[in-house]
Amino acid sequence: MAESESGQEKTEQPTAKKLNDAKQKGQVPRSKELNSSAIMFTGSAALLMMGPYMLSHLANMMKQGFSITRNEIMDSATITSDFVAAAWAVAVGIGPFLALMSVMALATPLLLGGWAFSTQAISFKADRLNPLSGFKRIFSAKGLMELVKALGKFLVVALFAWFYLWLKKDEFLGLAEESFFNAMSHGAWLFGSCFLVMSSSLILIAAIDVPFQLWDHSKKLKMTLQEVRDEMKETDGRPEVKSKIRSIQQEMAQRRMMEDVPSADVIITNPTHYSVALKYQPEKMAVPVIVAMGKDLMAFRIREVAQENEIEIFQAAPLARALFAHGKIGEEIPSDLYFAVAQVLAFVFQLQQAREQGLEMPERPDPYVAEDSE
Repeated sequence: MAESESGQEKTEQPTAKKLNDAKQKGQVPRSKELNSSAIMFTGSAALLMMGPYMLSHLANMMKQGFSITRNEIMDSATITSDFVAAAWAVAVGIGPFLALMSVMALATPLLLGGWAFSTQAISFKADRLNPLSGFKRIFSAKGLMELVKALGKFLVVALFAWFYLWLKKDEFLGLAEESFFNAMSHGAWLFGSCFLVMSSSLILIAAIDVPFQLWDHSKKLKMTLQEVRDEMKETDGRPEVKSKIRSIQQEMAQRRMMEDVPSADVIITNPTHYSVALKYQPEKMAVPVIVAMGKDLMAFRIREVAQENEIEIFQAAPLARALFAHGKIGEEIPSDLYFAVAQVLAFVFQLQQAREQGLEMPERPDPYVAEDSE
Protein backbone atom coordinates (compact mmCIF):
# COMPACT_ATOMS: atom_id res chain seq x y z
CA MET A 1 0.00 0.00 0.00
CA ALA A 2 1.24 3.50 -0.81
CA GLU A 3 1.76 5.73 2.19
CA SER A 4 1.57 9.50 2.61
CA GLU A 5 4.12 11.70 4.34
CA SER A 6 2.12 11.33 7.55
CA GLY A 7 2.53 7.56 7.41
CA GLN A 8 -1.14 6.83 6.68
CA GLU A 9 -1.98 4.37 3.93
CA LYS A 10 -3.57 5.77 0.79
CA THR A 11 -6.54 3.43 0.56
CA GLU A 12 -9.26 5.76 -0.74
CA GLN A 13 -10.08 6.34 -4.38
CA PRO A 14 -9.47 9.93 -5.57
CA THR A 15 -12.45 12.24 -5.27
CA ALA A 16 -13.86 14.31 -8.12
CA LYS A 17 -12.13 17.40 -6.73
CA LYS A 18 -8.80 15.56 -6.53
CA LEU A 19 -9.14 14.42 -10.16
CA ASN A 20 -10.10 17.93 -11.29
CA ASP A 21 -7.15 19.51 -9.46
CA ALA A 22 -4.81 16.95 -11.00
CA LYS A 23 -6.16 17.71 -14.49
CA GLN A 24 -5.55 21.42 -13.96
CA LYS A 25 -1.93 20.52 -13.20
CA GLY A 26 -1.73 18.47 -16.41
CA GLN A 27 -1.86 15.13 -14.58
CA VAL A 28 -4.16 12.98 -16.70
CA PRO A 29 -3.85 9.33 -17.77
CA ARG A 30 -1.84 9.11 -20.96
CA SER A 31 -0.84 6.16 -23.11
CA LYS A 32 1.85 6.77 -25.72
CA GLU A 33 1.05 3.35 -27.10
CA LEU A 34 -2.57 4.33 -27.75
CA ASN A 35 -1.53 7.50 -29.55
CA SER A 36 1.14 5.81 -31.66
CA SER A 37 -1.04 2.80 -32.53
CA ALA A 38 -3.98 4.99 -33.59
CA ILE A 39 -1.80 7.24 -35.73
CA MET A 40 0.26 4.41 -37.25
CA PHE A 41 -2.75 2.24 -38.05
CA THR A 42 -4.75 5.11 -39.52
CA GLY A 43 -1.71 6.31 -41.47
CA SER A 44 -0.96 2.89 -42.94
CA ALA A 45 -4.61 2.33 -43.91
CA ALA A 46 -4.76 5.82 -45.45
CA LEU A 47 -1.57 5.19 -47.44
CA LEU A 48 -3.01 2.01 -48.89
CA MET A 49 -6.27 3.72 -49.90
CA MET A 50 -4.87 7.12 -50.91
CA GLY A 51 -1.52 5.92 -52.25
CA PRO A 52 -2.44 5.89 -55.97
CA TYR A 53 -4.03 9.34 -55.65
CA MET A 54 -0.95 10.77 -53.91
CA LEU A 55 1.49 9.14 -56.34
CA SER A 56 -0.38 10.44 -59.38
CA HIS A 57 -0.17 14.03 -58.14
CA LEU A 58 3.49 13.67 -57.19
CA ALA A 59 4.25 12.06 -60.56
CA ASN A 60 2.56 14.91 -62.42
CA MET A 61 4.54 17.40 -60.36
CA MET A 62 7.84 15.64 -61.19
CA LYS A 63 6.88 15.28 -64.85
CA GLN A 64 6.22 19.01 -65.14
CA GLY A 65 9.42 19.80 -63.26
CA PHE A 66 11.65 17.65 -65.45
CA SER A 67 10.04 18.72 -68.73
CA ILE A 68 10.81 22.40 -68.38
CA THR A 69 12.52 24.00 -71.41
CA ARG A 70 15.57 26.27 -71.52
CA ASN A 71 13.47 29.33 -72.39
CA GLU A 72 11.21 28.71 -69.40
CA ILE A 73 14.26 28.43 -67.15
CA MET A 74 15.45 31.86 -68.28
CA ASP A 75 12.02 33.43 -67.73
CA SER A 76 11.60 34.36 -64.05
CA ALA A 77 7.82 34.74 -64.36
CA THR A 78 7.47 31.25 -65.83
CA ILE A 79 9.71 29.73 -63.17
CA THR A 80 7.58 31.34 -60.43
CA SER A 81 4.33 30.09 -61.93
CA ASP A 82 5.78 26.59 -62.39
CA PHE A 83 6.93 26.55 -58.76
CA VAL A 84 3.48 27.62 -57.54
CA ALA A 85 1.86 24.94 -59.72
CA ALA A 86 4.24 22.27 -58.37
CA ALA A 87 3.61 23.36 -54.77
CA TRP A 88 -0.15 23.26 -55.36
CA ALA A 89 0.10 19.76 -56.86
CA VAL A 90 2.00 18.56 -53.79
CA ALA A 91 -0.49 20.24 -51.43
CA VAL A 92 -3.47 18.71 -53.23
CA GLY A 93 -1.77 15.33 -53.35
CA ILE A 94 -0.64 14.95 -49.74
CA GLY A 95 -2.91 17.56 -48.09
CA PRO A 96 -5.79 15.14 -47.32
CA PHE A 97 -3.35 12.67 -45.79
CA LEU A 98 -1.71 15.32 -43.60
CA ALA A 99 -5.13 16.64 -42.55
CA LEU A 100 -6.25 13.13 -41.55
CA MET A 101 -3.08 12.62 -39.49
CA SER A 102 -3.57 15.98 -37.78
CA VAL A 103 -7.14 15.11 -36.85
CA MET A 104 -6.05 11.74 -35.45
CA ALA A 105 -3.25 13.35 -33.43
CA LEU A 106 -5.73 15.78 -31.87
CA ALA A 107 -8.61 13.32 -31.42
CA THR A 108 -6.73 10.36 -29.93
CA PRO A 109 -6.07 12.05 -26.54
CA LEU A 110 -9.84 12.41 -26.13
CA LEU A 111 -10.09 8.62 -25.83
CA LEU A 112 -8.02 8.64 -22.63
CA GLY A 113 -7.89 11.57 -20.25
CA GLY A 114 -9.05 14.21 -22.70
CA TRP A 115 -7.23 17.42 -23.53
CA ALA A 116 -5.38 19.05 -20.66
CA PHE A 117 -3.91 22.54 -21.03
CA SER A 118 -1.86 23.47 -17.97
CA THR A 119 0.74 26.18 -17.50
CA GLN A 120 1.95 24.38 -14.37
CA ALA A 121 3.07 21.39 -16.44
CA ILE A 122 5.37 23.56 -18.59
CA SER A 123 6.54 25.92 -15.84
CA PHE A 124 10.26 26.07 -15.05
CA LYS A 125 11.48 23.71 -12.33
CA ALA A 126 15.12 23.78 -11.25
CA ASP A 127 15.18 20.08 -10.32
CA ARG A 128 14.65 19.19 -13.98
CA LEU A 129 18.16 20.49 -14.65
CA ASN A 130 19.64 18.38 -11.88
CA PRO A 131 21.55 15.40 -13.40
CA LEU A 132 20.95 13.32 -10.26
CA SER A 133 17.20 13.71 -10.64
CA GLY A 134 17.52 12.64 -14.26
CA PHE A 135 19.48 9.51 -13.32
CA LYS A 136 16.89 8.67 -10.68
CA ARG A 137 14.14 8.85 -13.29
CA ILE A 138 16.11 6.70 -15.73
CA PHE A 139 17.02 4.00 -13.23
CA SER A 140 13.72 4.06 -11.32
CA ALA A 141 11.03 1.39 -11.34
CA LYS A 142 9.14 3.43 -13.92
CA GLY A 143 12.24 3.62 -16.12
CA LEU A 144 12.63 -0.15 -15.87
CA MET A 145 8.98 -0.55 -16.80
CA GLU A 146 9.45 1.64 -19.87
CA LEU A 147 12.46 -0.47 -20.91
CA VAL A 148 10.43 -3.67 -20.57
CA LYS A 149 7.62 -2.10 -22.59
CA ALA A 150 10.04 -1.04 -25.34
CA LEU A 151 11.54 -4.54 -25.58
CA GLY A 152 8.08 -6.10 -25.57
CA LYS A 153 6.90 -3.72 -28.26
CA PHE A 154 9.92 -4.54 -30.41
CA LEU A 155 9.34 -8.29 -30.05
CA VAL A 156 5.62 -8.07 -30.85
CA VAL A 157 6.13 -5.85 -33.91
CA ALA A 158 9.02 -8.02 -35.12
CA LEU A 159 6.93 -11.17 -34.70
CA PHE A 160 4.04 -9.73 -36.71
CA ALA A 161 6.41 -8.48 -39.42
CA TRP A 162 8.21 -11.84 -39.66
CA PHE A 163 4.90 -13.73 -39.84
CA TYR A 164 3.61 -11.47 -42.64
CA LEU A 165 6.85 -11.68 -44.62
CA TRP A 166 6.85 -15.46 -44.24
CA LEU A 167 3.29 -15.66 -45.58
CA LYS A 168 4.08 -13.32 -48.51
CA LYS A 169 7.60 -14.61 -49.29
CA ASP A 170 6.54 -16.06 -52.63
CA GLU A 171 5.07 -12.74 -53.74
CA PHE A 172 8.20 -10.84 -52.66
CA LEU A 173 10.43 -13.27 -54.54
CA GLY A 174 8.12 -13.08 -57.55
CA LEU A 175 8.69 -9.33 -57.91
CA ALA A 176 11.96 -10.08 -59.74
CA GLU A 177 10.05 -11.76 -62.57
CA GLU A 178 7.56 -8.90 -63.08
CA SER A 179 7.99 -5.88 -65.31
CA PHE A 180 9.46 -2.76 -63.77
CA PHE A 181 6.24 -0.77 -63.35
CA ASN A 182 4.20 -3.78 -62.25
CA ALA A 183 6.91 -4.74 -59.76
CA MET A 184 6.97 -1.19 -58.40
CA SER A 185 3.19 -1.14 -57.98
CA HIS A 186 3.00 -4.64 -56.54
CA GLY A 187 5.99 -4.00 -54.23
CA ALA A 188 4.45 -0.78 -52.93
CA TRP A 189 1.25 -2.65 -52.14
CA LEU A 190 3.14 -5.43 -50.33
CA PHE A 191 5.20 -3.02 -48.24
CA GLY A 192 2.08 -0.96 -47.47
CA SER A 193 0.27 -4.11 -46.34
CA CYS A 194 3.26 -5.06 -44.19
CA PHE A 195 3.21 -1.61 -42.62
CA LEU A 196 -0.50 -2.04 -41.87
CA VAL A 197 0.07 -5.42 -40.23
CA MET A 198 2.93 -4.04 -38.13
CA SER A 199 0.75 -1.11 -37.10
CA SER A 200 -2.03 -3.54 -36.13
CA SER A 201 0.36 -5.18 -33.68
CA LEU A 202 0.56 -1.89 -31.80
CA ILE A 203 -3.17 -2.18 -31.04
CA LEU A 204 -2.41 -5.26 -28.94
CA ILE A 205 0.23 -3.31 -27.02
CA ALA A 206 -2.15 -0.37 -26.52
CA ALA A 207 -4.86 -2.74 -25.22
CA ILE A 208 -2.44 -3.77 -22.46
CA ASP A 209 -1.00 -0.32 -21.80
CA VAL A 210 -4.27 1.64 -21.50
CA PRO A 211 -5.66 -0.29 -18.47
CA PHE A 212 -2.22 -0.10 -16.85
CA GLN A 213 -2.04 3.68 -17.30
CA LEU A 214 -5.55 4.10 -15.84
CA TRP A 215 -4.60 1.95 -12.84
CA ASP A 216 -1.29 3.74 -12.36
CA HIS A 217 -2.93 7.18 -12.58
CA SER A 218 -5.57 6.21 -10.02
CA LYS A 219 -2.92 4.73 -7.74
CA LYS A 220 -0.86 7.94 -7.79
CA LEU A 221 -3.90 10.03 -6.85
CA LYS A 222 -5.18 7.76 -4.06
CA MET A 223 -5.91 9.54 -0.80
CA THR A 224 -5.75 8.80 2.90
CA LEU A 225 -8.85 8.92 5.07
CA GLN A 226 -7.58 12.13 6.65
CA GLU A 227 -7.14 13.75 3.23
CA VAL A 228 -10.72 12.83 2.32
CA ARG A 229 -11.99 14.31 5.61
CA ASP A 230 -9.97 17.49 5.10
CA GLU A 231 -11.29 17.85 1.57
CA MET A 232 -14.86 17.39 2.74
CA LYS A 233 -14.34 20.10 5.35
CA GLU A 234 -12.82 22.37 2.74
CA THR A 235 -15.59 21.67 0.24
CA ASP A 236 -18.55 21.74 2.60
CA GLY A 237 -17.09 24.37 4.91
CA ARG A 238 -16.03 24.41 8.53
CA PRO A 239 -18.75 23.72 11.14
CA GLU A 240 -18.80 27.33 12.28
CA VAL A 241 -19.08 28.53 8.69
CA LYS A 242 -21.88 26.09 7.95
CA SER A 243 -23.69 27.23 11.10
CA LYS A 244 -23.42 30.83 9.95
CA ILE A 245 -24.72 29.89 6.50
CA ARG A 246 -27.66 28.02 8.03
CA SER A 247 -28.53 31.01 10.20
CA ILE A 248 -28.45 33.31 7.17
CA GLN A 249 -30.61 30.87 5.20
CA GLN A 250 -33.11 30.66 8.07
CA GLU A 251 -33.21 34.44 8.31
CA MET A 252 -33.88 34.73 4.57
CA ALA A 253 -36.57 32.03 4.78
CA GLN A 254 -38.23 33.81 7.70
CA ARG A 255 -38.13 37.09 5.78
CA ARG A 256 -39.82 35.47 2.78
CA MET A 257 -42.34 33.82 5.11
CA MET A 258 -43.25 37.15 6.73
CA GLU A 259 -43.79 38.64 3.28
CA ASP A 260 -46.48 35.97 2.69
CA VAL A 261 -48.38 36.67 5.93
CA PRO A 262 -50.43 39.56 4.44
CA SER A 263 -51.87 37.14 1.85
CA ALA A 264 -53.26 34.79 4.56
CA ASP A 265 -56.99 34.45 5.31
CA VAL A 266 -56.68 33.64 9.01
CA ILE A 267 -54.06 33.33 11.76
CA ILE A 268 -54.68 30.47 14.19
CA THR A 269 -52.95 31.09 17.52
CA ASN A 270 -52.23 29.33 20.82
CA PRO A 271 -52.82 32.33 21.70
CA THR A 272 -49.28 33.31 22.76
CA HIS A 273 -46.84 30.50 21.95
CA TYR A 274 -47.85 29.46 18.40
CA SER A 275 -49.17 31.24 15.32
CA VAL A 276 -50.07 29.56 12.01
CA ALA A 277 -51.14 31.56 8.93
CA LEU A 278 -53.50 29.79 6.53
CA LYS A 279 -54.53 30.71 3.01
CA TYR A 280 -57.39 29.24 1.04
CA GLN A 281 -58.58 30.14 -2.46
CA PRO A 282 -61.45 27.80 -3.42
CA GLU A 283 -61.08 28.49 -7.14
CA LYS A 284 -57.36 27.56 -7.10
CA MET A 285 -56.82 25.31 -4.09
CA ALA A 286 -58.38 22.03 -3.10
CA VAL A 287 -57.03 22.28 0.44
CA PRO A 288 -55.86 25.24 2.58
CA VAL A 289 -52.13 25.91 2.60
CA ILE A 290 -49.84 27.01 5.44
CA VAL A 291 -48.07 30.21 4.35
CA ALA A 292 -46.30 30.98 7.65
CA MET A 293 -45.91 29.69 11.17
CA GLY A 294 -43.75 30.42 14.17
CA LYS A 295 -43.19 29.99 17.86
CA ASP A 296 -42.85 32.54 20.68
CA LEU A 297 -41.20 35.68 19.24
CA MET A 298 -41.90 34.66 15.63
CA ALA A 299 -45.50 33.88 16.59
CA PHE A 300 -45.80 37.37 18.06
CA ARG A 301 -44.35 38.89 14.89
CA ILE A 302 -46.86 36.97 12.73
CA ARG A 303 -49.75 38.26 14.84
CA GLU A 304 -48.34 41.78 14.65
CA VAL A 305 -48.17 41.68 10.84
CA ALA A 306 -51.69 40.18 10.74
CA GLN A 307 -53.06 43.04 12.81
CA GLU A 308 -51.33 45.59 10.56
CA ASN A 309 -53.05 44.00 7.52
CA GLU A 310 -56.43 43.43 9.25
CA ILE A 311 -56.24 39.64 9.02
CA GLU A 312 -58.53 37.69 11.33
CA ILE A 313 -56.77 36.08 14.33
CA PHE A 314 -58.52 32.98 15.63
CA GLN A 315 -57.55 31.54 19.01
CA ALA A 316 -57.63 27.73 19.09
CA ALA A 317 -54.78 26.29 21.13
CA PRO A 318 -55.14 22.57 20.22
CA LEU A 319 -55.51 23.34 16.51
CA ALA A 320 -52.54 25.76 16.53
CA ARG A 321 -50.33 23.20 18.26
CA ALA A 322 -51.40 20.45 15.85
CA LEU A 323 -50.76 22.58 12.76
CA PHE A 324 -47.36 23.66 14.08
CA ALA A 325 -46.36 20.09 14.95
CA HIS A 326 -47.49 18.34 11.76
CA GLY A 327 -47.69 21.04 9.09
CA LYS A 328 -45.03 22.50 6.83
CA ILE A 329 -44.74 25.96 5.34
CA GLY A 330 -45.84 26.07 1.71
CA GLU A 331 -47.68 22.74 1.94
CA GLU A 332 -51.29 21.69 2.45
CA ILE A 333 -52.61 21.16 5.96
CA PRO A 334 -52.59 17.58 7.34
CA SER A 335 -55.62 15.54 6.27
CA ASP A 336 -56.78 14.79 9.83
CA LEU A 337 -57.19 18.54 10.42
CA TYR A 338 -59.41 19.22 7.39
CA PHE A 339 -62.66 19.41 9.37
CA ALA A 340 -61.29 21.60 12.15
CA VAL A 341 -59.72 24.06 9.71
CA ALA A 342 -62.88 24.07 7.57
CA GLN A 343 -64.88 25.18 10.64
CA VAL A 344 -62.46 28.04 11.24
CA LEU A 345 -62.39 29.20 7.61
CA ALA A 346 -66.17 29.02 7.31
CA PHE A 347 -66.45 31.19 10.42
CA VAL A 348 -63.91 33.71 9.08
CA PHE A 349 -65.63 34.01 5.69
CA GLN A 350 -69.05 34.37 7.33
CA LEU A 351 -67.62 36.98 9.70
CA GLN A 352 -66.22 39.02 6.82
CA GLN A 353 -69.56 38.84 4.99
CA ALA A 354 -71.47 39.87 8.10
CA ARG A 355 -69.21 42.88 8.60
CA GLU A 356 -69.51 43.96 4.98
CA GLN A 357 -73.31 43.57 4.77
CA GLY A 358 -74.20 44.44 8.36
CA LEU A 359 -75.62 41.01 9.11
CA GLU A 360 -75.79 39.16 12.41
CA MET A 361 -72.42 37.90 13.58
CA PRO A 362 -71.93 34.12 13.20
CA GLU A 363 -71.42 31.90 16.21
CA ARG A 364 -67.79 31.22 17.00
CA PRO A 365 -66.96 27.49 16.51
CA ASP A 366 -64.87 25.33 18.83
CA PRO A 367 -62.91 23.13 16.38
CA TYR A 368 -62.25 19.64 17.68
CA VAL A 369 -58.70 18.20 17.44
CA ALA A 370 -57.89 14.68 18.55
CA GLU A 371 -55.29 14.42 21.30
CA ASP A 372 -52.93 12.34 19.16
CA SER A 373 -52.93 15.13 16.53
CA GLU A 374 -51.49 17.73 18.89
